[in-house]
Amino acid sequence: MSFLISSPAFAAERAIPPRYTVDGADLSPPLSWHDVPHGTASLALVVEDPDVGPEPWVHWLVYNIRPTTHALAEGASRRGLPLGARSGLNGWGRAGYAGPRHPSGRHHYVHHLYAVDIVLPELGRATHPELCRAIGAHLIAVTQLTGIYERSEKSLFIKTDG
Repeated sequence: MSFLISSPAFAAERAIPPRYTVDGADLSPPLSWHDVPHGTASLALVVEDPDVGPEPWVHWLVYNIRPTTHALAEGASRRGLPLGARSGLNGWGRAGYAGPRHPSGRHHYVHHLYAVDIVLPELGRATHPELCRAIGAHLIAVTQLTGIYERSEKSLFIKTDG
């Protein structure tokens, strides 16, 4: 058994469709996972772009996902998270998903899913460092899915609906 995260919208190391970016509908992509490790009390999801500078830019942060939950539907950030899940702050200081929106070039978007041996305390609108501190030594396992989005200068002037 292997703890894995995937998306029906894009394969690992492949292009993220514009629908899930600022150039489209900017919806959170559908995600699913399986083989959650034994002893997991909660899951946390962090989506980040490591290509922006010395620190990765956070696009979405969700914690206290129940271990019996095995997916987040497309647009879950807007339509509602599963019961008990909490949304932290993205790099813009807002709760919820904010898809790829870099000026131009090719960036990687890493979807980290953490298995944690406790239900985290209420962290409010936690930042990524606050979430990491709360998880601390309670981390059981992590899996990740990386998608790629490439923007050209031309795409800065064209918005599609995905």
